[in-house]
Amino acid sequence: MDLIKKLTGKNPDEYEGVAKSLVDNSDVNLFAKLVKQDDFLFDFVKNNVANRIKKAVNQDNYLNLLNFLDNYSPSYDSVIAECLYNFGGIEILPAMKEIFVNGNVEKKAYALKYFSFVPREYVEELLPLIRQTAVSEFEPLSINSIEVLSKMNDEIFKTEALQKLNSEDEFEQYNGVKYLVAFKALDTLPQILQVMKKSSLSENIASEIPYLVPVEDLIKTDDGVLVLCNIVSAIPEIIPPSAVIDYNLFSIFEDLYLNNLSSSSAVLLRLAQEKFAELTSNDEYLYDCDKNTKDEVFAINQLLVGIDSYKLKNLLYDELYDESDFVFFAVDFVDEQEELEVLLDSLNPTLILKVLSILKEKGKLTSEHKTSALNTINADEIKQYIDAL
Repeated sequence: MDLIKKLTGKNPDEYEGVAKSLVDNSDVNLFAKLVKQDDFLFDFVKNNVANRIKKAVNQDNYLNLLNFLDNYSPSYDSVIAECLYNFGGIEILPAMKEIFVNGNVEKKAYALKYFSFVPREYVEELLPLIRQTAVSEFEPLSINSIEVLSKMNDEIFKTEALQKLNSEDEFEQYNGVKYLVAFKALDTLPQILQVMKKSSLSENIASEIPYLVPVEDLIKTDDGVLVLCNIVSAIPEIIPPSAVIDYNLFSIFEDLYLNNLSSSSAVLLRLAQEKFAELTSNDEYLYDCDKNTKDEVFAINQLLVGIDSYKLKNLLYDELYDESDFVFFAVDFVDEQEELEVLLDSLNPTLILKVLSILKEKGKLTSEHKTSALNTINADEIKQYIDAL
């Protein structure tokens, strides 16, 4: 039988022997094959394998783990680092520092995970280098670096990340958000939310926020509901359908409808109705998803089908005004021409353009609508879009 199947299987007589041989013999080829299976194994299986490797490590063989460091996996970096620290302590710190300074990005990422177990005073001298690796394009290296910086409460890196939120470059802003989320800088949530509201990368930014604040806490505020609107809107193009399980969206939607229905949550639920109806009506959206994800998506859709759309619509109309953070979502569910025409008096040229586009889709756009909008808007670029409608 294939060794990977034995290692990931349910038979202790098989997986214990393979795990012991893996570590005792420093079987780099087998570990490399295991790492290549990351995308195809369930998380609980990888957790089982990590525990099996951990049990196979002892004082006599723990240094063999160093031979695995060219094959990086976020599924096994913690167990390798923990074993190295538990058996080697700070005695192997010089070797790990050497790996961090001169190794490739995979080795650096493992070394940083090891540093996360080491008391601050032993790695403080490396702070300037760790701040550099924190912005690496190799995401595991960046994440593991920021984990160390967060544990060391490095205010310099946090300040630099915050400054990125003020950049005129939206991709720099997004990087700042990712760094602050990885840093677990909960106190910066208000600034992150403000960036999300103004950015064209709002969906990307929203997808990061649940790693800083649990979704169950987010839905307690309108800003949090807005985050969920952006997340739902981003499925499946930016956020994979499997996230519906991670975000516990079934319970979130059910609780909002039964216990916390408001104009803002009505927008979210109406948006979710449209999104999940779309997901379940086209096999292509769920083609690569596992059975658990597919079942959850269909269960959520059934829940949303049972929600009174008319009731939601009556509530979401309260968000049809300029200053509402939900108006861009809410306007998609407006049928009445008169309600749409009122929004043509908006001070927001982007909103006016969206309303005109909706009127055109409904076959109700007139030359008067366009003339009214052109007389209101000063931005030449948006005027060109209007002329083209």
